[in-house]
Amino acid sequence: MRLFARPSSNWPVPCPDRRAARWLAAALVAAALTGCSLIGSSSSGSSGGDGADGTESGGTVVLLTHESWALPKKLIRSFEDESGYTLEVEAAGDAGTLTNKLVLTAGAPAGDVAFGVDNTFATRALDADVFQDAEVSPAPGAEAYALPEGSDRLLPVDSASVCVNIDTDWFSAHDVTPPRTLDDLAKPAYHDLLVTPGAATSSTGMAFLLATIAKYGDDWPDYWSALLDNGAKLTDGWSDAYYVDFTQGGQHGQRPIVVSYDSSPAFTVSDGRSTTRALLDTCFRQVEYAGVLDGAANPTGARAFLEFLQSPAVQAALPTSMYVFPVRSGTPLPADWKRYAKQPTSPWSIDPAEISAHRSDWLTTWTEVTTR
Repeated sequence: MRLFARPSSNWPVPCPDRRAARWLAAALVAAALTGCSLIGSSSSGSSGGDGADGTESGGTVVLLTHESWALPKKLIRSFEDESGYTLEVEAAGDAGTLTNKLVLTAGAPAGDVAFGVDNTFATRALDADVFQDAEVSPAPGAEAYALPEGSDRLLPVDSASVCVNIDTDWFSAHDVTPPRTLDDLAKPAYHDLLVTPGAATSSTGMAFLLATIAKYGDDWPDYWSALLDNGAKLTDGWSDAYYVDFTQGGQHGQRPIVVSYDSSPAFTVSDGRSTTRALLDTCFRQVEYAGVLDGAANPTGARAFLEFLQSPAVQAALPTSMYVFPVRSGTPLPADWKRYAKQPTSPWSIDPAEISAHRSDWLTTWTEVTTR
């Protein structure tokens, strides 16, 4: 998906903002082994042979997902060989775009199974009856990421947290004490140092807005006014914020504080250490889900694909192919993830139903505050 390298360093390259941040890092390493999708013949259900277990093939399974979808081709082939299905992938947009398309086609979907609706959009899809009963049990440990309502229709697949990241080298070189909390970001010591993608144009920015709403409640507009008065910069998307403005982004940026991800420090490793750190008191956790679409032409194949996403092999591949954390307990992580991709123990959160009810009003208010 995305990566260019500098000497002695894994370095992520910009990509379309989804929760933006699936690092395209490791594409150089994985390019020969991975791809964004394995395209089948058609969504109408081609006839197939027998699966590896001798059962009759069910033809094509059409997956609707976002543009950051990526799994190793070897894994996709194993699903097709063992199940007898052919996987066709239709990928476009981010989590919000995906959800909107699913809602508009509820009951008459363009596919069989969807992956990538996250906890900031899940209630909207559930309220529109986009999904039918999954009839698939979650992987061990995944129950901790289940939705309060709709867990029978949407299964957790992966998680990651949007967090403020800092350039630790910059703070050391300038002899400035790094910030730790959301409160700190509005202090004069950090004037003109923060860059964040906007909430109206970026799913990463939306998650950061939700973190501030969770912390400050009805006073969150005052906090955003304080951030802007302290020189915070807004960009359209995560790529601009990270790669252009962030001091560790590779383009001589001037801002050592950026809104990114808890996994980001695992990809700024140089000479055996990471040059960045995520502030774990600032994080908002995102969870991605998959489900069988109501009205699917091949619901049986869709359920087979849900089982596949829960499997140990897929869960183990998520960090290096999609740059998110697995939800299956006991899944091994790459060495750099174990050391540098620290997850928050108590991330900020908002009930999905509340997000659904207030998202539009929150964005309207946010736009008014940030354009004064």
